Amino acid sequence: MSGQPVSEADPVSAWKVLESEPDSALVDVRTRAEWSFVGTPDLSPIGKEVILLEWRQFPQLTVNPAFVDQLLSRLDPLPGQILFICRSGGRSMEAAQAVADRLATLGIPAQCVNVVEGFEGQLDAEGHRGTVNGWKARGLPWRQS
Repeated sequence: MSGQPVSEADPVSAWKVLESEPDSALVDVRTRAEWSFVGTPDLSPIGKEVILLEWRQFPQLTVNPAFVDQLLSRLDPLPGQILFICRSGGRSMEAAQAVADRLATLGIPAQCVNVVEGFEGQLDAEGHRGTVNGWKARGLPWRQS
């Protein structure tokens, strides 16, 4: 049973929400390996931190059964808008829907938003990500460890 609908925003629109809405948060649902080797969004210019929490756990990429509980325990108080990002938008939509469904069963109003294009975006003609679209290609702040 699906609860609240998940809306979508491109990376630039997501940045604008995070920048202008104090009651918003960004959750990066990629794997630890992706955060380390590819980088993460950098929200420090707007005084926020990205929440890093694996939706599908590396290396098997099985769904983290504790994801929703772990996220809700880290979001206190719960923001009115929770934005989710992954590599290209698929896993983040799954995670956003899982959270939206749980919040609906709890009767808690919050808007879950999937960041389409994700952090790296679609593959280009050479089979590489990060050049066509996505957070990085759109020139939004990011960092690499």
